[in-house]
Amino acid sequence: MMRRKVWWNVAAILATVIVISSCEEEFYTIGTELISQDIIVNVDSSRTVISYSRKLVPVQTNDMQAYRMGIYNDPVYGKSVSNFLGQITLNQQNPSFGDSAVVDSVFLYFPFFSQQQTNNEGEVEYTLDSVYGDTPYRLEIYESQFFLRDFDPDSNFEDPQNYYSNQGQTFEQFLGPQIGLVESFVPSDEGTVINEGENDEEQLGPGIRVRLDNEFFQEKIISKEGEPELLTNNNFKDYFRGIYLKAVETGNGDNYFIFNGAAPTVTMYYSFNSEGGVGDDGGSDDDDDDGRGSASLVFSFNAISVNTIDEEFPADILAALSNPNTTQGEETLYIRGGQGAISVIELFGEDTDNDGVPEELEELRANEWLINDASLFMYIDQDKVTGGAAEPERIKLYDIENERLLIDYSFDLTAGNAAIDAITTHLGRIERGSDDEGDFYRLRITNHLSRLINDDSTNVALGLVVSQNVLLTDQQDTESTQGPGINALPQSSILSHEGTVLHGNLSPFENKKLKLKISYTLPN
Repeated sequence: MMRRKVWWNVAAILATVIVISSCEEEFYTIGTELISQDIIVNVDSSRTVISYSRKLVPVQTNDMQAYRMGIYNDPVYGKSVSNFLGQITLNQQNPSFGDSAVVDSVFLYFPFFSQQQTNNEGEVEYTLDSVYGDTPYRLEIYESQFFLRDFDPDSNFEDPQNYYSNQGQTFEQFLGPQIGLVESFVPSDEGTVINEGENDEEQLGPGIRVRLDNEFFQEKIISKEGEPELLTNNNFKDYFRGIYLKAVETGNGDNYFIFNGAAPTVTMYYSFNSEGGVGDDGGSDDDDDDGRGSASLVFSFNAISVNTIDEEFPADILAALSNPNTTQGEETLYIRGGQGAISVIELFGEDTDNDGVPEELEELRANEWLINDASLFMYIDQDKVTGGAAEPERIKLYDIENERLLIDYSFDLTAGNAAIDAITTHLGRIERGSDDEGDFYRLRITNHLSRLINDDSTNVALGLVVSQNVLLTDQQDTESTQGPGINALPQSSILSHEGTVLHGNLSPFENKKLKLKISYTLPN
């Protein structure tokens, strides 16, 4: 399947301000009509909502804007381990290293997302972003001997090749030598200064910076100068097929981060006899007193990268997810990021006359309601979750059939805010009580419902997922189709590590049931 991307180009933003009064004449806007009348607002919460959850099949984890790495222990769902395989490319093809070149050091660098500021003493400080926990784990780094193809042979090499979250065991069958190791990796907010005090001083932000094996790169790279393996990047990717990062748990805790897949690098520093210069590798030609020059060669992770995700699930939750009641719905909904769980929401009940439109929706269309607000209230099952920081701050709705976000996403005036506060009119942040425990999420689908009623739009099933960053709009394929036609998942959900448990439409607690609350006015 082709990768699907959803790009929202909003030509116009509609801001609707509704002032409600039963005793004064007011003007308000519904769609494009300006109406003057005594307004009586009605509220309807009786419409049928069916909701249930599914354990996700493997999801596509290549060709993403960001990737995940590390270990997270969810208090409800259990452990999730994310590893990473990435191709590397030569920043300078067909490099020349000079005479008697020797590798001096090699460093792998994976920068964290961070913000830089300068303190009162003029020192650079960093604030980490998308880094969670500090429990040490063993970070192992290997050469990969698995060839990552650009195109899928099953499509006659016309479609891009997809790689999936469950391919970790396959990749690990093709591991070459271990070329790097951090016995006890813990993220730090400290940067690194390279060549401090010199003309070529470089400041690196916080991240993983690991020394790799010199002898491996001496044999793998330096000894191949002038050979076909280094002539082009196509040749090189077949020769040096990638680097695999593996997180091995050594303690019981969290240590997990999200990173830009194109940002990591490998830098090989080497020296050579400087009489004839260094050639064309783009490095410096600095002479030492002993007649040796020094230079560097950089490798970038700007080709194919893949996440692998290995997740635990409690037996009782797996049992609930394996056979959901798709006709009547469920008491409990499960959503979890990664290759986790998705909930499905279907509105307006059955289509008993088989005309393609549920009878409840036909009634709304006949009534010609003017929709002021339509919101889904998703109450958290506080008896089943650990509240506080472990709860996802954001969740996301999307159109399963068309693999895109709802129209309300495009009309949300908060889109320009920082990710944590963006799209909050449509996809509200978690509402917390005074004890900081999550209470509910409010998801407004006003424009979606208005289109169903007024424009005869198709009543599609909605997917509900955890979202680490609601501003990411790309979709990733699933390995196979799941009912009711789930073929893709928001990329932001794959990057999310958290999960939660919600009350479904059959919750025994009437005030916690999933309901669609519609605020509307009647036409003249």
